Amino acid sequence: MTDHRDVRAGDRDRDRVAEKLRVAVGEGRISLEELNERIDRVYAARTLGDLDGIVADLPGDAVTAAPVRPVVRTPTQYPAEYSAELQLHTVSGRLAQVGRWVVPRTLSARAGRWGRVRIDFTQADCPHHEVVLDVGISSWFGDVIVVVPRGWRVRDDEVVRLRLGAVHNRPPVPLAPDGVTVRLTGYVRTGDVWVRYRRSAT
Repeated sequence: MTDHRDVRAGDRDRDRVAEKLRVAVGEGRISLEELNERIDRVYAARTLGDLDGIVADLPGDAVTAAPVRPVVRTPTQYPAEYSAELQLHTVSGRLAQVGRWVVPRTLSARAGRWGRVRIDFTQADCPHHEVVLDVGISSWFGDVIVVVPRGWRVRDDEVVRLRLGAVHNRPPVPLAPDGVTVRLTGYVRTGDVWVRYRRSAT
């Protein structure tokens, strides 16, 4: 029987360990400097055993492989109650969610070195009053670009900025009566989140 520590780690495994480290910072168990050093090791880890070693001194169970779930990239026709998570994750490539699509309640965007994720809500159908977008930029030159219609609001107060990570967000108008709030969570290590407000396409 294969020892779980020898199993190759996937992106979801690394993301779960990174989240555990962010929780540890919030609880005062490790410092921000330790977080930065350990995040480097997380995204360089090859096996679950490597990830185990990074959090061995923190409470909790050993890292086990995350269940494989299908990644939805371009939903087109779904009922209004559609709520499956949309995941847009890339290490160094480019991903885009644009055009006409149905917005789920939760989304996640991950970008590594030279990675870019663009999410354009201006032609999307959104049946929700609030949407949660969890971002994770783990290296230099990673970008997440969020384009929303004027009258929507993007909140970024829950995003953890590490090192030179930044969120560029200047809403031009207040939230409209029929506007949607996009609540950003997660972290930006050394890259950027760019929020753009555009008039909806007619």
